[in-house]
Amino acid sequence: MNTHRTQKQEQEQEEEEARHEWDLSLSTVVSSSSSSASDVVGAIEFDPTDNILATAGISRKIRFYGLASLLRNTAGVCGGAGGGVSFVDQVTACEYYICTPAKLSSLRWRPGSCSRVIGSGDYDGVVTEYDLEKRTPVFERDEHGGRRVWSVDYTRHGGAATVGASGSDDGTMQVWDPRCPPEESVGVVRPAGLCRSAVCCVEFDPSGGHAVAVGCADRRGYVYDMRKLVDPALTLQGHTKTVSYVRFLDGGTVVTAGTDGCLKLWSVEDGRVIRTYEGHVNNRNFVGLSVWRNGALFGCGSENNRVFVYDRRWRKPVWVDGFEPVGMTSGSDKRFVSSVCWRQSGVDQCTLVAGGSDGVLQVYVGKRKP
Repeated sequence: MNTHRTQKQEQEQEEEEARHEWDLSLSTVVSSSSSSASDVVGAIEFDPTDNILATAGISRKIRFYGLASLLRNTAGVCGGAGGGVSFVDQVTACEYYICTPAKLSSLRWRPGSCSRVIGSGDYDGVVTEYDLEKRTPVFERDEHGGRRVWSVDYTRHGGAATVGASGSDDGTMQVWDPRCPPEESVGVVRPAGLCRSAVCCVEFDPSGGHAVAVGCADRRGYVYDMRKLVDPALTLQGHTKTVSYVRFLDGGTVVTAGTDGCLKLWSVEDGRVIRTYEGHVNNRNFVGLSVWRNGALFGCGSENNRVFVYDRRWRKPVWVDGFEPVGMTSGSDKRFVSSVCWRQSGVDQCTLVAGGSDGVLQVYVGKRKP
């Protein structure tokens, strides 16, 4: 009994220490032009250089921001002491935008394109790639039968061998080669079989391995080997509601988020749950999940309009921050944080960007304490 109590006390003390390991603070708030449900931020992505930020959602626009301009009042692009919080409006902060024919649910920069091409998935079931120099669409696929595309990703090795994948409400993950005509496909995966549960997220192993992870509305995550897409190599079973996101932390672990209000860390070796994380609120909406691999930190949104950061070692959040009440309107209590994205650069300094259901962006910077 005493030994168990001592171990529990030691664990609680370690978790408390972890809460003070990082110094995170709000740097910039980008207000929305509408501050209403018409500008939900559904996707945030840094380009491969980690210097350009793209956002998209139901506004039918892909907006592009320079990170340096967003952090002009911060000492250093990755963190450090700043001069307080900057408040800028969207029109001023956005360097340019591309109008799209449909609402967007996902974005991903195409590897090997020198940040020139970005892929998107939309509510009409179409995957489109845009050339950012010409600011025009250059590639389009429509094999999801008009059902909403929730997620788009690419293999990370880039070059001519890049392969893409998209997950949709039609219950499939379509795998395709951007060099081939839209009618040709590398493979079609139906994780839930005849149930045809929506595929909410797809992500390739960012380290360049052969794995691709899938999150589904059937309450399961799956890991497939790209060399054999017939059956999943692993089934990740433990969530009680839809698995909305899945992210690789490294080649051996993945993180999933569910609308059961928890995150789970899994071993890719045997499919066991390593740890479950709780604290944020999520039982209905897509609130985002992003992993900062260098720092082993997870960021997610919440339906109580807060941003949560978890350390892979501890089950409770190590940092929480509420969104600023910018442009509040009636019914603003229903706002929630809808998307998050870590900048992957740095080891002891970090940048996290979060977007809200009202179109507001908040940029956070942090550093590890000595």
